[in-house]
Amino acid sequence: MSLDTEHPLPEGYESLQTGLGYTDTLQPCFRRIVGSEVSFGLWVDKQHSNSMGICHGGVLMTLADITAATGVNVARGVHAGTPTINLSVDFIASARQGDWIEARVESVSVRRRFGFCSGNIVCGDKRIARFNGTFYIPDHDGLKATWAQPPG
Repeated sequence: MSLDTEHPLPEGYESLQTGLGYTDTLQPCFRRIVGSEVSFGLWVDKQHSNSMGICHGGVLMTLADITAATGVNVARGVHAGTPTINLSVDFIASARQGDWIEARVESVSVRRRFGFCSGNIVCGDKRIARFNGTFYIPDHDGLKATWAQPPG
């Protein structure tokens, strides 16, 4: 049995659909979008862990990336691809298999062609990582995708 069925999800989270390319490596993964609040979470499982049994930094970076990009898109009110220009992640603590971790958007700023987002990844009351991202806002429809639709 996978961890997401062994433990109840925090309120408001829903399964992130599959078929999103590299993002599928986070599965099972969940998201919550309420107004301008954006967060993604997962139960750290074996496939998310390194050889020491802690959540792999690549998982944390991917979680930060999709959370920050979604935060920019929600702030813009647009469902579109938003390519990452820069992503900075500071690893602060570790999460172990069985832990629920959440990436939460803390602040977003949108300019003409760029979006900026910062946030934290937490495990309960413990901060696991903090992140800052810069995203390109294209001036054409070529990068829009239906999978970027928020829930609801």
